Amino acid sequence: MSIWFNKSLQLEEIKGISKDTMAEYIGIELIEIGENYIKGRIPVDHRTQQPYGLLHGGASVALAETLGSIASAFIIDQSKFFCVGLEINANHIRSAKQGFVYGTASSLHIGRTTHVWDIKIHDEHEKLVCVSRLTVAIIAKP
Repeated sequence: MSIWFNKSLQLEEIKGISKDTMAEYIGIELIEIGENYIKGRIPVDHRTQQPYGLLHGGASVALAETLGSIASAFIIDQSKFFCVGLEINANHIRSAKQGFVYGTASSLHIGRTTHVWDIKIHDEHEKLVCVSRLTVAIIAKP
């Protein structure tokens, strides 16, 4: 059963949401949407690496928050509500040096005032890089 406000939501409909944002600048791309998850990727390059050439932990967190926040935005009625990150944590499991890392945000809780997302980030060899949990606040528009 689809969690999306628009039950026939397609990937093409959500791709433009990050235009002219940090997510676009650092190369986050949305690549898949399912009935209850959203998937994206980010390159491991000069925009996302720390001085040792490894994926910056903050880039992993940016990917996680971007995926969870976008997912929440497409669950709510955007004419009545907006959503903002309330809390995020991340455990960095292993490093990545090149290529892409892929994040998948799955819902843990979809409530009236909060959404909680589990985001797992893997490298191109499907090894776990980071695990994150994001809580999103759902706020009524004035």
